[in-house]
Amino acid sequence: MAHFAKINSDTKEVLEVLYVNDANVLDENGVEKESIGQQYLEKHNNWPANLWIQTSYNTKNNTRKDGKTPFRGNYAGIGYSWDEDNQIFWPPKPYNSWVKDVSTANWISPIGKEPELTEEQKNQYYIGTHTWIYVWNEDNQTWNLTNFKV
Repeated sequence: MAHFAKINSDTKEVLEVLYVNDANVLDENGVEKESIGQQYLEKHNNWPANLWIQTSYNTKNNTRKDGKTPFRGNYAGIGYSWDEDNQIFWPPKPYNSWVKDVSTANWISPIGKEPELTEEQKNQYYIGTHTWIYVWNEDNQTWNLTNFKV
């Protein structure tokens, strides 16, 4: 089964994601071809073939759990955007200051990943007394440590 994202021609936003039965994406040699699925979707959904982009249910953050080659960065979702230049489906941008990291097909803060929790903070989570997380502060461009008491 193959999945395809329906793309808005102007904004490149994903409008919906449909799956197509294998019989409608395979060529005469049994090889899956995106173009065959696109033609099928155009015919049955009245949307241009070039605006149906195949996506992989198994790909997230440019990796796959099964170790196979990731496909187009992320599984497309409604509200994601299609980046034709990088061949990546991007999730919605979480903050205005964040930038694309093509290697992970994800957004990152302008100062990088959040800091690591200390062992004490991690242990408090495991024993159920506190839940420590870092939350992005867009106004100050910093990671703020937040304690949610259980």
